[in-house]
Amino acid sequence: MYRIQLDEDIKPLSEFRANASRLIQHVRKTKRPLVLTQRGKSSAVLIDVAEYEKLLYNAELQLDIKLAEEQIEKGRLVSHSEAKKKVLSRIKK
Repeated sequence: MYRIQLDEDIKPLSEFRANASRLIQHVRKTKRPLVLTQRGKSSAVLIDVAEYEKLLYNAELQLDIKLAEEQIEKGRLVSHSEAKKKVLSRIKK
């Protein structure tokens, strides 16, 4: 996801209502999020679907890495050969 450009990517909700289609196309084209404001304060962020999926993937990956690190710290390890044997035994059944 590209960094937000403060002069282009912050819009009041009223402008979004009036120009929703154009602003959605802008988000798709630039891959930058659009911050919507209400009464002068940020209230929502609109992002491209593909960029949202990347964010979710990266967040899930970070959780998996953290879980793996915790398991390593607790000594819950499996060697490569042991893991391979387990996988192959499940496939052969």
